[in-house]
Parts: sequence; C-alpha cells; structure tokens
Amino acid sequence: MGKIAVTLQQALARREQEGARGGTTARGLAQGAGWDVADVLCTLGPRDQPFEERHGGVCIAMVVAGSFGYRAAPGRELLTPGALLLGNAGDCFECGHRHGAGDRCIAFRYAPAYFERLAADAGVASGKLNFKRARLPSLRALSPLIARACAGACGDGSGAAAWDELAVELAAAALNASGALTRPEPSASATAWSRVAQIARVIDETPGAPHTL
Repeated sequence: MGKIAVTLQQALARREQEGARGGTTARGLAQGAGWDVADVLCTLGPRDQPFEERHGGVCIAMVVAGSFGYRAAPGRELLTPGALLLGNAGDCFECGHRHGAGDRCIAFRYAPAYFERLAADAGVASGKLNFKRARLPSLRALSPLIARACAGACGDGSGAAAWDELAVELAAAALNASGALTRPEPSASATAWSRVAQIARVIDETPGAPHTL
C-alpha cells in the first residue's frame, strides 16, 4: 500500500503549502445495481473540528493509509491501515484526526436491500445484518481483498466486473468475520490510541525500513 500512502502524503503537503482548510474528496471508482465504491481522501487534521454524519446505506470502508478515530452506535474505535470501518444504514457517525492528519479509504456502499440479498447468499440470518462492532481489525483473510482494491484504485487494470466481484466478496467476508469475532474488544486509553496512530504513520511513511516489534 506504499503508493496509496504516498498520494495521501502529497495531498497533506499541498494543504500545508497552500494554507488551505482540510477536507474530504471522493473519487468514484465503480458502481452497479445496489452498490458503489469510491476512493476517499481526507486531509483533515488535529486542528479541524469533527462533525457528525450519517450512513446513507451499509458501508464497508478499507483503511489504506493514515489513521483516524471513528465513533458510531456500536462503539468508538481507532482505524489504522488494513482495518475495515463498518457502518450500518441510517446510523450517525463521527470521524476525527486528533492524533495525526489525513487518511485514505476505499469505501464500498450498499443499498440495504442489496446488502440483505448478499447476506442471504452468504448464509447470514436476517436478524444478524446489523454490524455489532464499528470496525474489523487487520485480518489475514481480508488482506487479498484490500490488495485487489488498492491495485484497482491505482489504475492497475481492475474493470467494472472486477469491482462487482470484489463488492460481493467483501460483503460476505465482513459479515462472516464480524460474526466470528464474538469477544468484545477491550477499550483503549487516549494515550494508547496516540502511540498506535504514531506507529502506524511511521510504517506508512517508511514502508521499506526494517521496523522492529
């Protein structure tokens, strides 16, 4: 995801040079009947006030660079590269960058009826459609899907059919993974969040360095 992180760093550098306000831009990558996917680049930072938004549909967003705090009905989480942001249709949420500026996500959004159909195909009962957690941590099973999305976002040949397949696979994987993680995640202090965010950004900025544990 090195190329993805470089694009974020360039956007943050431009903001700093121009003295511009931070913001969020979304570049549409593909869409189909009941779903769409966008490359979302955010340059907001610690000095910017977070604001409340609402998920119009079901959202599964791959965090591919940067880090940010995410608060939604299921809880409050720190999102770092490799994690998935989970959003239920109609839920209010808030994102903040208290511990560092900027992030980049590849966000898949699903119409509720279409997501329900995908869930049924994946064998998920209708009563378990709402995500009970706000994020999925970086998991080995999700890595190939994130790698394919990053390749597509960088223009490496993912066509509409490939995005369609990825949207279906991601929905099934997220539903299955969130259902399998039955233990609640322990709450973390603000100090722990800060340390994790700093480490994640160091790895983002120097992916080829010999980082030790």
